[in-house]
Parts: sequence; structure tokens; C-alpha cells
Amino acid sequence: MAKDILVEIGLEELPARFVDDAEYQLLTKTENWLNDSRISYTSIVSFSTPRRLAVLVKDAAEEQTSLEEEMKGPALKIAQDEASNWTKAAIGFTKGHGKTVDDIYTKDVKGTAYIFVKKQITGKPTHELLPQLSEIITSIQFPKNMRWAEQPLRYGRPIRWIVALFGTEVIPFEVAGVQTGNLTYGHRFLGEMVTLSVPANYERTLADQYTIVNPAKRRQMIADELTKTETDQGFQIPEDDELLGEVCNLVEYPTVFVGSFDQSYLALPPEVLITSMKEHQRYFPVKSNNGELLPYFAGVRNGDENGLDTVVRGNEKVLRARLSDAQFFFEEDQKQSIDYYLEKLKRIVFQEKLGTISDKVRRITAITNQLSQWLDLDEQTCSNAARAAEICKFDLPTSMVNEFTNLQGIIGETYALNAGETQAAARAVAEHYLPVQAEGTLPDSIEGAIVSVADKLDTIVGCISAGLVPSGSQDPYGLRRQATGVLKILKTYNWHITVESLLELAEQQYENAESELMDQDKSRSETEQFFRHRMTYLLKESAIEQDVIQAVLYNGIGVIPYMVAKAENLSHERNNPDFKPVQEALVRVLNLARKTDLTEVSQSAFETDSEQQLYEAYWSVTDGYKKATIQQEAAEALRQLGKLSQPIHDFFDHNMVMSDDEVIRNNRLALINQIAYLIYDYADLSAIEWKQHF
Repeated sequence: MAKDILVEIGLEELPARFVDDAEYQLLTKTENWLNDSRISYTSIVSFSTPRRLAVLVKDAAEEQTSLEEEMKGPALKIAQDEASNWTKAAIGFTKGHGKTVDDIYTKDVKGTAYIFVKKQITGKPTHELLPQLSEIITSIQFPKNMRWAEQPLRYGRPIRWIVALFGTEVIPFEVAGVQTGNLTYGHRFLGEMVTLSVPANYERTLADQYTIVNPAKRRQMIADELTKTETDQGFQIPEDDELLGEVCNLVEYPTVFVGSFDQSYLALPPEVLITSMKEHQRYFPVKSNNGELLPYFAGVRNGDENGLDTVVRGNEKVLRARLSDAQFFFEEDQKQSIDYYLEKLKRIVFQEKLGTISDKVRRITAITNQLSQWLDLDEQTCSNAARAAEICKFDLPTSMVNEFTNLQGIIGETYALNAGETQAAARAVAEHYLPVQAEGTLPDSIEGAIVSVADKLDTIVGCISAGLVPSGSQDPYGLRRQATGVLKILKTYNWHITVESLLELAEQQYENAESELMDQDKSRSETEQFFRHRMTYLLKESAIEQDVIQAVLYNGIGVIPYMVAKAENLSHERNNPDFKPVQEALVRVLNLARKTDLTEVSQSAFETDSEQQLYEAYWSVTDGYKKATIQQEAAEALRQLGKLSQPIHDFFDHNMVMSDDEVIRNNRLALINQIAYLIYDYADLSAIEWKQHF
């Protein structure tokens, strides 16, 4: 007869960001253990609140599934003597598995006969195995752990109770001094201690104690109440899945309420108000139907509606204090000039070996100015970009950014506009931090994109020069994210500037650095390799095959839009049967060219018409190829190379390259090598696994 299994870990309140992953670990680890232990069941479901993690297994078998294992013994020639009698090796093998020689059978394994027996492994009663669940509990990992009392266990929060039931029976084990039982606890203030008679009643029993253990139901309750509030009040509460998920993991019994704040605070930048509500208090901002911020907020209480008015007043008081501080910071900050804050940057260290933030701004400005020239921008745009670079970090010493660190750049834009800066320069101050995540929004303005690239290049090149190369999961300066941002901006804005020239530009800013940095050649190699890995990652995300990626990155990254176009073109052509003759010809040239470094071709040494024709085709194609390359037309460039296909085939059909005559041999090799240089300029086609696609 099958029985349900219930395990609940009762804890002090977990941080909201710990809950989802811990619940997932408990679920998957339990599921894996059941399968590995050969305990059958019909379903498994997990639960979580800030105070508990639980898993419920339905219809678990009362004993393990028995196994019949095939045990392999020695080879037959060892197991039997010349008279076909069983040897000591065979007898010992069978006895070791509780069998006799009568149970032996033979099977052929890779041409050799071996002896086998079948061994029955009888399943154990499930209740004998269930105490092993304690190991699952202790194996759950948290972002941060703590210790309490005299317990050696490090855990997300102290364990206060453990429910462990197999049907109506308690599964006996102990974790961190807490003995298992059938007692659980409802809501900290509205519920009480209750006895769980059977696992199946778990969710319903706790619901009666004001605890909704199913996080999906709890989340839906909050969403439904927010929607009802919108309808009742006639305003909008913008959807925010991240905040909704966090609030869900902060409460066990959610009740939505609406509070308000003084309308005068609407004079503050909307981002300040929203940050105060969301980041500090976990409130939902409220907007009008026109999208304007209103002096209201929606919160979620951990409890019922009893005394809700008092709860609302308390939350309003807390928010009022935060907004009052924000208003004070906002007003005080603007009593000083931008130059005042730029001066302060000279006393803020960016990185020990890389100087101050002021030093960084100087480097960003130099990179921005050169990049603007390369892009051939108009005078006004160059001026806006340069000014944005000069002031891009000025808001860092302000009281507002000190209080609301995630508003760096956003506050800078507001203060810059109030100080009389141009709209374009001020906007670039905010945008130069973008993208803030690998998949985040890119800058909308050309000025913002330029300063963003300049800032990120300086950080990446500087940090790598200082020996701060990311390793494993360690990337404290976010270099991977920033490199991805640079590459995406180059591609999106279609800038025909090589990545290598940008890296060289950034490196030039450190030529006179006073601190000891990595050797420039080593630094360049490390940085280029770092960007190559990021580019590989982005191309894989675009479904480009690994061998094609290797082919197009043969000569470095180059111009991003052109390199991506080449990769996409080759990825398409590899599946095109009509391209096979071209591929075979070009790859044959590359393979042969590896045998020489000769490049000097003499027409007078040609012996056959096919040599002369290939030579003339090479020069004709070179002109067309260079034109296509200048215009960044990847498909046309490959089409030009394709014109060499027939002349190459004719050349190999009518000539022996490795002629006995040294002059002829070297001349032919030099011709092949020159053609190879042209092909390599496009990609290393020999790196692509063509054959498996035809």
C-alpha cells in the first residue's frame, strides 16, 4: 500500500531572494533521491513561504523496487579448464554473488566470451531509507549562510522545527538539534501550532492558519488584489514581475492596501520616488491612466485586513521619512555646481592601480573624442559627446546617489539639465551606463553610445592591465557584461571600426601610467582573447555554429557588423550544395598553403595556360574582393572568392604543384600562398566541417 511523504523545514524568515532557489533544490534533490533509491511515487510537489520549505510526495511505495542485475565475471577461457570444468575463478565469482556454477551463462563481449550470473537485489522497506532525507535538508545551499547557538551547521537561517511524515508515522531523524515530528506552525501572529495527521492535509491545514504555502497561489492572490484595487480606485499599478515575486516571498498571507504621500513630493524626479517605494519599501508605484505618477502606493501586508488602517498609516509614515530625506538631498545637491562635484572625483579612487574617478573621466573623454572623429560626426554631436564624457561621473559624489546608488546617471541627467547642459549631453550621462545587464537596453542616442563604449573600454582594458582578469564565476568589475555591451553597441549602431583599433585606443590612455601594469603585449593578448570569448558567446546565441565562429575569428574580430554578416553567410552556404565546388577549391588552396611561406610569383616561370589563367583570375578577383570588403558586403566578397573556384580546379588538374623543378615548384607554391592570404582575409574556411553537410 502506497503512502504520502511530507517534509517541512521550519525556519526563521528567509530573505526573499533565497526562497525560490531553496525550494527548487529541495524539490529536485528529493526527486533525485527517490529515483536513485528506487522508490516509486505518482507525483511530487514543493511549497515555500518565508518561514518554511516543504515537499509532498504522493503515493510513495512502501518498499524499494527489487532489481535483477547482470554481473560480469572472467572470460570463459579463464572460467573453464581444457576439460570444460569450472575453475576456481568461476566458482569464486559465483560464490561472491550468492550463486552457484549452475547459474552461469555466457555472452560475447567485443568478440570475447565472458561468464555472467543474474543477481537479485531485494528492495528494502521505504521507512528504513527515509531518515536519509536529513542529508537532503543539510545539502541545500544558500547565497549566504549563518550559524546559531552551538550548532556546527551553516544554513540560510536557523531551523526551528522539522515535519517528516510517511503516512501517519513520523520519520525519525535530527538536524541541527531539531528532532522531527508532526507539529507545524501557522502564521506567526494569526496562526498557531497544529498537528498534521496525514501529509495530504498539509496545504489545507496551513491555509486555516493563515498560511498560503503554495507560492503560485500566493502570487496570484496578490496579482488579483492589485487588479481589483486598480478597478476600485481608477488608477494603474504597472506590472512588475520581479517586485511581485519578491513580495510573494516576503509574506505568508497577503493582503493588498493603498497608501498615499504628500503631492509636493511629485516635484522630485519620478525615478527617485519609484526607487524609494520599490527598492526600500517594496511598494508598487501608482500611475494615472495617462502614465503620470500619482501620490499613492500599493503595499502588501503579511496578514489579514484586521487593523489595516493602522498598517497603512505606519507605512505612510515610513515612506514620508524617506521622501523627506530624498527631497533634502535633492535640494542640497543642486546648491553646488557640476565643477564642484568634478573636483570631488579627484579624491575618489576607481581602482588602486588605475587612479581616481577623475583619471578615469580624463581617459573616457580622450577615447570619446577620437571615436567621434572616426565616426565622422557633425560638430554639434562631437561637442555633446565630449561634454557628456567630461561630466559622465559628476553625480557620484552627490548625496542623492550616495543614498540611491542605482540612480547613478539618472540623477546626473536631471542635475545636468538643471545646470543648463544640453539635452543631448545630459541624456548621454544617463545612457552611458547602458546596458546594465547583458540583455539590457542599449543607449538610444549616438552620444550615449559613444560614451558608453568609451567608459566600458577603459574599465575592461584597465582592469585586465591591472591583472584583474575574470576567472570562473568571479567578475567583480562586471567585465563580461561590459564587453558584451560594447560588442552589441558596435553591431546595433553598425560602426565600421575594428574592435582591435578600439582596444589599442584604450590602451594608449595608460601609456604614461605611474602605477605598475601588465606588459603591454601581454595585456593586449589577454584583452583580445577576452573579447574573442565574448564574441563567440554572442555568435552562439545567434545560432552560429562553433566551427563557423572559429573560421570568421581567425584574423581577430575586426568590424563587428561585417564579421557577423560573414558568419551568417558561411552558416547558410555550408548547407548549399551549389557551394560545394567553391568550398573544395578554396579549402584545397588553404591546405596546400600551409606547406610554404613563399609569396614571390614570377609569370616567366609559368609552364601551363592554367597557371597563367589562375594568376590573372587572382588579380581580377582581388580588385572585386577589396571593393566588396570596403563596402562591407559579406555575400559579395565570398562571391568574388568563388570566381576562383574553376581556375583553381583547372590549375590542380593540369599541374603538379610539387614539381621536381625547384623554381617551378616554388613559383606555384607562392601563387597558392597569395590566394590563401586573400581567402584567410575572409575566414579560415578549412576550419569549417563542410563534409558532414553534403
